Amino acid sequence: MAQARTDKRLDPAVLDRLEGLELVARSVVEGTLSGHHRSPLRGSSAEFAQHREYVSGDELRRLDWKVFARSDRLVVKEMFEETTLACHLLVDASESMAFGSLEWTKFDYARWCAAALAHLVIGERDTSGLVLFDDKERTKVPPASGERQKRAIWTALENAEPKGPTGLGNVLKWFAGRLRKRSIVVVLSDFFDELPPVVEGLRRLVHDGHEPILVQVLDPLERSFDIQRLVRLDGLENTGLLKVDPKALRQAYVEELGAHNRELVRHAASMGIDHVLLDTSESLEAVLRTYLAHRKVRARGGGRR
Repeated sequence: MAQARTDKRLDPAVLDRLEGLELVARSVVEGTLSGHHRSPLRGSSAEFAQHREYVSGDELRRLDWKVFARSDRLVVKEMFEETTLACHLLVDASESMAFGSLEWTKFDYARWCAAALAHLVIGERDTSGLVLFDDKERTKVPPASGERQKRAIWTALENAEPKGPTGLGNVLKWFAGRLRKRSIVVVLSDFFDELPPVVEGLRRLVHDGHEPILVQVLDPLERSFDIQRLVRLDGLENTGLLKVDPKALRQAYVEELGAHNRELVRHAASMGIDHVLLDTSESLEAVLRTYLAHRKVRARGGGRR
């Protein structure tokens, strides 16, 4: 078994040789992605933020009597409020995710990412849940925290197999109707689905106060369609067989995929939703590290979490 290399960027080939999602998650996260998500809200947690002058109506228990003894000034201690984050991981387990031109599939890459995010979120003492879906919910791990929850998520991801048709739009609308607490909803999918119902589902989540994050997982061959010989295409999700000359189709295919993805990104941007593209040939750690660093900068600047 390959040793986890926490001092270098883990590429997919390394992840593919690690045994079990627990080791994958720890290898991706350890020493690289960890970081507190402290809320800018001020509350009554144990971490000191600043002093301010006492005003009539402030609770006397919040007065800093040590400052009063030194300076004869009445000041109130303000504290950072450490809020609990609810993060739901929605992982596309439809048959199109079974595609892979490398030694691993899109679904492998998506579950590596989901396992790492669960490890990260729960490690910050927040709650994480998991939904595996095709055109409906297949497996659900309700949100919770702690080591037992991490293992429940990892076990569900390890036992899952990609199969069935895609129905992301219906799943998003169904899921939005079940959420009660404002949450972050990370959707890991190739997004090979009709966009109008997907956009409608995302709009419902945003309207209800949730924050979706779109993590689009694509294989490099899907992106380039760089095939130099005649091939038989086996359509996933029961779409049949087709013998084609890839050179004749490549330009039209690349243009169609590009238009689809640009439209997805455009809709996401119009709703203030993050879109992260994961190419399964690239370092998962590097992509996540870059995205989470940008996210942290935005949070410090007063943007969305």
